[in-house]
Amino acid sequence: MKSITKPTLLIQPAISHRNIQRMIQKAKDSNSELRPHFKTHQSLAIGKWFKNYNIHKIAVSSVEMAEFFAKDGWNDITIAFPLNPNEITQINRLAEENQIHLTLLNEESIHFLNHNLSNRVGVFIKIDTGYKGSGVSYNQESFIQKMIDQIQESKKMELKGFISHAGHTYKTSSKEEILKIHQEENTNLNKLKYSLGNLPPDFILSTGDTPSCSIAEDFRTIDEMRPGNFVFYDVQQAELGSCSLSDIAICLACPVIAKYKERNEMVVHGGAIHFSKEFLIKDNQQIFGYTVELTDSGWKITEENGILTKLSQEHGTLKVPEYFFDKYDVGDFIGILPIHSCLTANLMGQYMDPGGYWYDHFAGTIKG
Repeated sequence: MKSITKPTLLIQPAISHRNIQRMIQKAKDSNSELRPHFKTHQSLAIGKWFKNYNIHKIAVSSVEMAEFFAKDGWNDITIAFPLNPNEITQINRLAEENQIHLTLLNEESIHFLNHNLSNRVGVFIKIDTGYKGSGVSYNQESFIQKMIDQIQESKKMELKGFISHAGHTYKTSSKEEILKIHQEENTNLNKLKYSLGNLPPDFILSTGDTPSCSIAEDFRTIDEMRPGNFVFYDVQQAELGSCSLSDIAICLACPVIAKYKERNEMVVHGGAIHFSKEFLIKDNQQIFGYTVELTDSGWKITEENGILTKLSQEHGTLKVPEYFFDKYDVGDFIGILPIHSCLTANLMGQYMDPGGYWYDHFAGTIKG
């Protein structure tokens, strides 16, 4: 790590490739299609890995991100975030040369698109299957049918299907709870689909939370899997049971700036502006990350983790085992696995692999 001088987000490409291969195989086993959500890695270089696995359809979380990836040849893109009418100019520009699919929540969006679209787009109706976030509740059948009929009458929109996100899997405490939510989501979507009329023959059911896509095995009643976090995973996913710590593909290298022997604590340069303020509660302790030992080839998991217990804007406090404390001096770098890789990657804006190669990131283009 002699080439770095400040907090640096490291990536182990081999781990990401393994995660990608595993998810592709899971989709194939269920005869489902994988449309990976690129909101986690947000990188053109990493996007090319997916192309090498013959993946050509993606999801993104914003119109701006869709523009970013469209410039690199991705031309079948679902914007898996509800329509913002103020971005119609960008949407029309994107739809001139690309297959763009929008996410709708209400009749107002349908009317707006009918009057303002200049190019035909695909649309998904977002269904809330129990999360109670954004989306039309799955039990509002008459309202959903009305939306379907209005879309089908439009010459500017093509109804693609239902899209959902079971975000409440992130609040569970066991694999059994995640599997239950997964089954409820599938059941609710399929019951809704078969209770309605005026649907196209290739109507798609698209779901996408990483816990369900990692833990569940049966996706035969789902047409499209849309996870994103799996490309890196993180400590939150490991605690949920979606992965092991060895499946986490990114790590923040932070320099030690102070040591306090009397309390076995170290202070590192690595704070909320690097990790975000996301945390877990475990054994009545706030946890912002786990320590790993940096190596020439990346990092390795230690038998006993040090814990990132406090964050300020630039600083982080580590509670570490005694043997770990004695191994490091001020100025040395410690690796920390993030709680939420999506947010950490977005804040850092780029990655470096063990060979010193830097990977681009969408957030880096915004900051730069």
